[in-house]
Amino acid sequence: MSDNRHILVRRTALTALLAVGCLTGWTDALAEKTQADGPGLSPEEQIVISVYKRASPGVVHITSTALAYDVFFNPVPQKGAGSGFVVDDRGYILTNNHVVEEADSLEVTLPDKSKVAAKLIGRDPSNDLAVIKISVPKEKLFPVKMGNSDALQVGQMAIAIGNPFGLDRTVTRGVVSSMGRTLRSESGRQIRGVIQTDAPINPGNSGGPLLNSHGEVIGINSAIYTPSGGSVGIGFAIPVNTAKRLLPQLIAKGRVSHPWLGVAGLDITPELAGALKLPVRQGIVVMQVSPKGPVDRAGIRGSTKKARIGNMLVGVGGDIIVAVEGRKVTSIDDLTAFLDGERKAGDQVKIDLLRDGRSFTVSVRLGELPEA
Repeated sequence: MSDNRHILVRRTALTALLAVGCLTGWTDALAEKTQADGPGLSPEEQIVISVYKRASPGVVHITSTALAYDVFFNPVPQKGAGSGFVVDDRGYILTNNHVVEEADSLEVTLPDKSKVAAKLIGRDPSNDLAVIKISVPKEKLFPVKMGNSDALQVGQMAIAIGNPFGLDRTVTRGVVSSMGRTLRSESGRQIRGVIQTDAPINPGNSGGPLLNSHGEVIGINSAIYTPSGGSVGIGFAIPVNTAKRLLPQLIAKGRVSHPWLGVAGLDITPELAGALKLPVRQGIVVMQVSPKGPVDRAGIRGSTKKARIGNMLVGVGGDIIVAVEGRKVTSIDDLTAFLDGERKAGDQVKIDLLRDGRSFTVSVRLGELPEA
């Protein structure tokens, strides 16, 4: 074989070896990437895995201890559990008010299983939110990024991380089932703009984050609708934008200032208006006023007698609120929503009233809702 022929064979062999080497390197890299992503994982599964890896280090297990007493007046510790998540590198943790409200002591379990005492910083029963704080090195804190609940759409992915039944950092997924729901807080006031999800939420999930597909918090898991005590696919979360708005007050003052009129009333329905022969078919019959409260100081009157309507005893003879700041009022919840959304304690508001068939307007300086 000529020298040229030998050279050609050697070059061909070398080219083949290089090609095999390159192909082997490429296939090894592909195998490594496939192994990293997980074999046979769907895009949705990869999203959930990614969100869990990113957010779960910031989710904590909260144990509350309250002292009760037996019939012999001996102290009996009663423990409760819930979830929360780290919001900054100072050690502040956001959770639900009902997780911590009656606690005499609080303990937080971190992802590395270490347990540390926590201090209650502030709470807002009206929105079922609370902030606690732990003192640990910054390297043990993994703040979870806050998202924008106003940008949510029904149908988008919702991922819940929490500690249901004490099972640390459990992840479940579903979708945003609806928005703009209302819940009744333990203080009796409505929580508005609530997110509904079918991501399974169970006892112990309370206070944990509801996340979008980017790993951002969109809500704080708060409640479930259940006839059985477990998840039936109807869970509720406080919108994160509500928490972002209130968080500075909770940290700085330990509470949230809500505007307050100091009035208890009865919503007027067409049936009630007919039964009581009221001059209007919507509004609020003032039943009680808080002594020396805002409306009491403004001269608004409560009921003077009782009347029975069917099996219900109602107060009658009080003023009728028909509008606030020129806006017609249909219910106590409607009135509270307007004040919470557009006014603050100390503001003056004009209230249109009916008394003995006569219309008039009074100016009321809003007070601050007393602590529960």
